[in-house]
Amino acid sequence: MCNYLDAAHRTRILELHASWTARSDWPTWLLLLGTYSAWFSLIHYAPLLGQTLTLLLLIPVITFWMSLQHEMLHGHPSPWRWLNKLLGYAPLAIWYPYTLYRDSHLLHHRDEELTRPQMDPESRYLDAQAWQRSGVLRRAVHWLNKTLYGRLLVGPALALGGLVVEESSRLRHGVLQAWLMWLSHGACVVAVLAFVNLHGELPIVGYLLSSVLALGLSMVRSYYEHRPAQAPEQRSVINEAGWPWRWLFLNLNLHLVHHDLPGLPWYLLPKVYAERREDWLRRSGQFLVNGYGELFQRHGLRPIDSPQHPWHSGSTTNVMPNRQSLSVAGSTLSTSPIA
Repeated sequence: MCNYLDAAHRTRILELHASWTARSDWPTWLLLLGTYSAWFSLIHYAPLLGQTLTLLLLIPVITFWMSLQHEMLHGHPSPWRWLNKLLGYAPLAIWYPYTLYRDSHLLHHRDEELTRPQMDPESRYLDAQAWQRSGVLRRAVHWLNKTLYGRLLVGPALALGGLVVEESSRLRHGVLQAWLMWLSHGACVVAVLAFVNLHGELPIVGYLLSSVLALGLSMVRSYYEHRPAQAPEQRSVINEAGWPWRWLFLNLNLHLVHHDLPGLPWYLLPKVYAERREDWLRRSGQFLVNGYGELFQRHGLRPIDSPQHPWHSGSTTNVMPNRQSLSVAGSTLSTSPIA
């Protein structure tokens, strides 16, 4: 479902979709070819480059692959869902089956449920009951995950731990779709790791480590792309990031634009945002961040908000009460100390 700023905006978006670039989606096809070529080239030339350099170079390539998978699950580069799945199915990032990523992420796009525990599959908040059940160590880990450096450190472990818990439950209950998905995904993972090890002479453990670090790098984007807010349109960020981050994340830093227009391809997001910047900022409730560097500087070591969701604690404000706050381009970022 698309949310347009007004009738003129709807007309403009339809014009962009009707362009030859959007209809052919050649930029996405080109990126797809380039990403596969980069990955295969790194594996092929790994004996020449050396293990350490190759594994380091694989980190941004795998991160970029995850961004490209996100494009494919949103209907790019072809109009056929089966073809997009085929193109994006290769588990270069290892951990998440494409089908699981697609289905859970599309559920995440129910904007009225954004950030709500149990309702939003990508929520990083706990409800009041889960928070009360948490011991001191678990609470400390979740507070750590609310700092950007902490997210890089523990975010992948929390994500993969949750994946194991949820999917092992489905497998234990004999869910046929889960069994078929994981058998297919597992076979593809074995093929990828065999190719990496036999052709590239890279250690499997090393490649797995690169994939975990790539997952952590991707979490820089998701660290503060949503916040609790009463109005759904004020829950997704506008992050005016620098070009390296924009390329790595395929412009998903303009997250409100993506959520309002989920079918808009990555290369049109900056144009659509720039044409109506002030309108987008008003719609977001001034939820603006001036780049990821600002987040590292201000919240590398300080929690950005509480792990407990405010709507499940009796709060009626957009953010959790805190002892000290600072303003980032109009949005209030919590700096509650770990308690």
